[in-house]
Amino acid sequence: MIKQPRQSTELREALLGLGKLFRQAVFFSVFTNFLALTPTVYMMQVYGRVLDSRNYTTLAMLTLLVVMMYIFMEVLDWARAEILHRASLKLDDQLNDRIFNVSFYAKLRGAQGGPRAPEDMRALRDFIASPTLLAVLDAPISLLFMILIYLINPLMGFMTAFGAVIQILLAFMTEKGTQKLLVDANRGSASAQSYAHNSLRHAEAIEAMGMLESIHARWLEKQRQFLLSQAVASDRAGISTALSKFVQITLGSALLGLGSWLTVKGAFLDGGSMMLVASILGGRAVAPITQVISQWKQVVSARDAYDRLGTLLGNIPERQTGMSLPPPQGNLSVEGVTATAPATQLAIIRGITFVIPAGEVVAMIGPSASGKSTLARLLVGIWPSASGKIRLDGADVFAWNKAELGPHIGYLPQDVELFDGSLAENIARFGQIDRDKVEAAARQVGLHDIILGLPDGYDSQIGDEGCFLSGGQRQRVGLARAIYGNPRFVVLDEPNSSLDEAGEAALLATLKWLKSEARTVVIITHRTTVFPAVDRILVLRDGVIQGYGTRDEIMAALSGQQPAPPPARVAAAA
Repeated sequence: MIKQPRQSTELREALLGLGKLFRQAVFFSVFTNFLALTPTVYMMQVYGRVLDSRNYTTLAMLTLLVVMMYIFMEVLDWARAEILHRASLKLDDQLNDRIFNVSFYAKLRGAQGGPRAPEDMRALRDFIASPTLLAVLDAPISLLFMILIYLINPLMGFMTAFGAVIQILLAFMTEKGTQKLLVDANRGSASAQSYAHNSLRHAEAIEAMGMLESIHARWLEKQRQFLLSQAVASDRAGISTALSKFVQITLGSALLGLGSWLTVKGAFLDGGSMMLVASILGGRAVAPITQVISQWKQVVSARDAYDRLGTLLGNIPERQTGMSLPPPQGNLSVEGVTATAPATQLAIIRGITFVIPAGEVVAMIGPSASGKSTLARLLVGIWPSASGKIRLDGADVFAWNKAELGPHIGYLPQDVELFDGSLAENIARFGQIDRDKVEAAARQVGLHDIILGLPDGYDSQIGDEGCFLSGGQRQRVGLARAIYGNPRFVVLDEPNSSLDEAGEAALLATLKWLKSEARTVVIITHRTTVFPAVDRILVLRDGVIQGYGTRDEIMAALSGQQPAPPPARVAAAA
């Protein structure tokens, strides 16, 4: 069943945990906003005290005081920016492990948003430390300024409030006019980047078959679509920004004109000084809204990143490690398992049951698309089952802590997945390298002499996805990694698809060695060359077991000499 998207409280709680830092930033914002009025106060004092008295000492003292206030203002401004930077780092520190894990499991389960999660986290972190958020924190101070203007003169207060309302309406119009466009642009950008990345992975096929022009045209179309959406959104946001700045400038002049008119009418008895203060406060009151509108794209990006992360965290809750379990012996039981591919409802495995005693080697055969690779993923706990259980020594494989179970599991997927690094690192699973175990695994799969022929031996770099190795060499490295440390349970999915005769012989010798070590092995294959090392054969067709029994029983059944043993009888006998 497909899970409906749900919003997690995990991200919201992490942000609420930053409340103390945000309050400190707001506290400093109060002082920085009032200190920003220093030039106005200085000008009024110079006109009121110095020019009339021509006192140079007063001018010097006022100038010194103003410089000190400027320094204090810059220190406070730096302090609140540093506080927000610290808040962004704290959020990252709280969630970076979780975001990495949820990206991994989203990819594993085919969930949407996994690859973008680190990018979304960076967008949210950058927004917290940005000047845009500082403008948002200044908004409460804007309200305080409007109250002060109203106290100076109600009419000027109403005019300032009217300007603020216009700014808010412009922000609302910007949101309505750009939201969908920016969302489409972000999605299109991610799609274009993903398409380019995937194309580079298949560069050989593209070059050999002359597909570059078509691939390039397809990528350009994706680029064109998201750039068009981005351009339209930028145009609309640009218009709103221009209007917002126009309102801010006009409001300042309008307040100055209104104040002058009120002064002439006798509303101000101090010669217009308070009128000047009110007009300057009016400009400061709407400045934060103007800045937010000018950076609206960043606001939308941060909000969308927050929504995507919240949904992803809600759909993939943190896995509990559970209590520690003893190392498995290799007794496998599959109990009425039905399974689907991630994010689908189509059953691939349908109600299968069988048992593999510890130390046996089982070959899984069947036509393509019969569910063999899906079952392999279920056996090692990569995918969960929709119903039923897969147990290793009685414990649920999927729920078992993989960091604890992993060293006792060997797995070679159908598409061999190697990583940029040395041969030794790949064979040792990028853990602590035990040179003796690495060499033993390489020798077992017939890879040791090949590695010694390389310039750097086991320290040779294999490139991204093992691009410096041949297909057969990649498969042998993957097989060596699977048997590294002599795990108790080994699942090999088409391990001989790229092997030559020498590789086939090494694989057969490896299976016989694993059998002699009493390791439980499941090997998916279309070739009979590994059958001499096999104890049982499981026949899978359309997600259902067609036969499961000893090698000789199944081989005889496949040749038509006798019917295949029913799965239930064999499972019970096992």
